[in-house]
Amino acid sequence: MRAAMLAATAMILGAGQVQAGAFGLREQSTQAQGLAFAGAASGSGGVSSMFWNPATITMNPGFVAEQNFTYIGLSSEIRPAPGTNPGFARLGGSGELGQGALVPAGATSYQLNDRLWLGLSTGAPFGLVTKPNQVWAGEVYGRSSRIFSLAINPVIGFKVNEWLSIAAGPNIEYFRLTLRQALPVPGLLPTAYPSSFLKGESWGVGFTAGATLTPRDGTVLGIGYRSSVHHDIDGSIGVPLLALAPLAGQVRARLNTPDKLSVGLTQAVSPVARVNLGFEWDNWSRLGTIGIVSKTLGLPVNTLPLNYKDGFTYAIGAEYDASPNLTLRTGFAYETSPIDFRNRSVRLPDGDRYIASVGASYRWSRQLTLNLAYSHFFLDRSRILAGLGRDYNVGNIAFAGVVDSSADIVSVGFRYVFGAPPAPAPAPLVRKW
Repeated sequence: MRAAMLAATAMILGAGQVQAGAFGLREQSTQAQGLAFAGAASGSGGVSSMFWNPATITMNPGFVAEQNFTYIGLSSEIRPAPGTNPGFARLGGSGELGQGALVPAGATSYQLNDRLWLGLSTGAPFGLVTKPNQVWAGEVYGRSSRIFSLAINPVIGFKVNEWLSIAAGPNIEYFRLTLRQALPVPGLLPTAYPSSFLKGESWGVGFTAGATLTPRDGTVLGIGYRSSVHHDIDGSIGVPLLALAPLAGQVRARLNTPDKLSVGLTQAVSPVARVNLGFEWDNWSRLGTIGIVSKTLGLPVNTLPLNYKDGFTYAIGAEYDASPNLTLRTGFAYETSPIDFRNRSVRLPDGDRYIASVGASYRWSRQLTLNLAYSHFFLDRSRILAGLGRDYNVGNIAFAGVVDSSADIVSVGFRYVFGAPPAPAPAPLVRKW
């Protein structure tokens, strides 16, 4: 009986194993989005560039606040392909899998003197919402998925001299997930399978650090680092049938989020035009295989063989000051996904992305600037295979699918400057002896 309980628990958890995958969110700055995030680490995103490089805070004199609101409209559909278990193939495709989500993010900087800045950024570094049809061919591998996160990052920036600035600060992060999937029950038809769920949440702490170099007027090179955050996730399993009630209980898992390295270059090509370049490395491969332990049984019940690759993003963008009050932007980026055919799942059918963006800023007054951006994500058509000895396997129920996805992202934001910059710090007292 105990062995049967362990096997069934493993089945429930195995359906959700992709959730610790590539669900990072880059949408932290309306201004940077208009450039496809090119130069975000060198300050192209305004105060919100602190997400990529906290040292960009020293590029903002005085007391400045930004707020960004981004709507992510994901469109994705999975169609069953030959190789799917015949009893499930007839259930049809996922329908519209993607769900719209609103992502807020904000950043504030305050200049204490000509050398020292204090700042605070908040946002969601990770997130995911997918919900296929309740009954469909891949239901045992996912009926709904939701990830929510919140990061609070206070920083201290120091301008070492006219060409070098540095900054660092703690990154306090909250992480929560909820996964639902069909639970195969002997004697029931697939159309009548009940849903089980897995929930969990955690707080963790990491750090951010960075530097900017300005070797000459019009040139800024920035490099920033966001550390991994260790999460001891406390969660629970829920099952719908009284006969399986002993399986319901508390579980725990250890998850280390990927660390991120960002490099940006901003180069003025004229008094009114700038070119931006960007590079990001996300260390998704550090997730490896995650163990799941039942608190109720006191034993490991499953492992999550994520085995993702690292992710890389390359971006180029340009901005032009059409007038003293209006700036126009455009950019293009290519992102290699950490998810490919060997580790792709119905919960997050990700693939390599091509990102085209446009944006604008309008200076409403000396204090208020309004920002707007739009991006379209082109994703390669991809394939999914689960079951039959694959890492993603529930009861040897084979599922093969073809994925078509795209995304439209709209972001609005504003920048507000409070008062005038503070007076320079007094020069050090020099005595003559």
